[in-house]
Amino acid sequence: MAEAIPRITWNTKFSSSSSISRLSPNFHLFPTNINRSQHLINGSSSPNSRIRCEAASLEGAKTAPAQIKKPKNRYEMVNLTTWLLQQEQAGNIDAELAIVLSSISLACKQIASLLQRSSIVNITGAQGTVNIQGEDQKKLDVISNELFCNCLRSSGRTGIIASEEEDVPVAVEETYSGNYIVVFDPIDGSANIDIALTTGSIFGIYGPDQQCLVDMDDESTIDQAREKCIVSVCQPGSNLVAAGYCLYSSSVVYTLSVGNGVYAFTLDPAYGEFVLTHEDIKIPKAGRIYSFNEGNYDLWDEKLQNYIDHLRKPGPNGKPYSGRYIGCLVGEIHRMLLYGGIYGNPKNKNSKNGNLRLLYECAPMSYIIEQAGGKATDGSQRILEIMPEQIHQRTPIFIGSPEEIEKLEKYLA
Repeated sequence: MAEAIPRITWNTKFSSSSSISRLSPNFHLFPTNINRSQHLINGSSSPNSRIRCEAASLEGAKTAPAQIKKPKNRYEMVNLTTWLLQQEQAGNIDAELAIVLSSISLACKQIASLLQRSSIVNITGAQGTVNIQGEDQKKLDVISNELFCNCLRSSGRTGIIASEEEDVPVAVEETYSGNYIVVFDPIDGSANIDIALTTGSIFGIYGPDQQCLVDMDDESTIDQAREKCIVSVCQPGSNLVAAGYCLYSSSVVYTLSVGNGVYAFTLDPAYGEFVLTHEDIKIPKAGRIYSFNEGNYDLWDEKLQNYIDHLRKPGPNGKPYSGRYIGCLVGEIHRMLLYGGIYGNPKNKNSKNGNLRLLYECAPMSYIIEQAGGKATDGSQRILEIMPEQIHQRTPIFIGSPEEIEKLEKYLA
């Protein structure tokens, strides 16, 4: 005769009905009024035995979801377009600014492609022309400037375009005119092009100031309308609503800020998209790298020479600072954002105002560095507070980690 199998009855009781909706993933099943060992040995249970299922605690139920980390999908990525849409939804930028930033990224992709093929398609070397600053233009200086201007015009969201390579700001035709003012250096470090070293593009964006529409067929000298354009472009860096740069090196990195931190996107050649790779970058408070063109050492004033001499001496760890100089502001700033340190382009006996342009280079880079927690000064005042008097105005600059800038200021005081 088959032996009857004893049946165990499980009665489930919850402490309260509301607990069901707040069950923690870490809830426990435990018996009440039952001898666990006796049940296992005898294979039966008392008729009064019950099992009660309770959440560990209401407090635990509330905090438990925050303790569980969602595993990262290896294929999950945020591209520049998605990020810009997120910033628009959060109210950090408007739709027009998102389009302007996207159009700049397109120009950067085209320039990156040209740089990679420059020797193959014979666009290296000098153009044979001189820009407004008296500098010999490279072929890619001219081509990159045209690419930037075309992308910004076609966006339909820019009213004024000012380039380092142009004599005066360019007012976009009325048909395409928007509200934003964009200033840019299409190729920074163009002397590095022919030897395939680091180069970059720099840009800054100002909000609407004055409506400036100019007859593009007017071949006369600067008239009142164009003078109004120049006035509207000459704003301090503190008025910037966005700024950034694109680094052309072993990777193409598009770095920007819209006033809520610094974010970097790396171009994925497989997709042709800029992908978010560095989120909310914070510059180290101090660094052991300095970037100065020490070929001008004898042309600097004595206070700055004393500072450089200090950096060359071994520190508490027995090592001096490391000297690094790329000859490209974009490369210097990008390294500094990640590793810390200080970059300087000071005035000297031959260049009373330094070599870098305030509007196109110093102000946008200072905006980026300050958004990352760094500092930028001309030696006596904050770069972003300088009011440009001319569109191609130059300024000395010292920029980098806050503690390094503060140390420099003590020597220059």
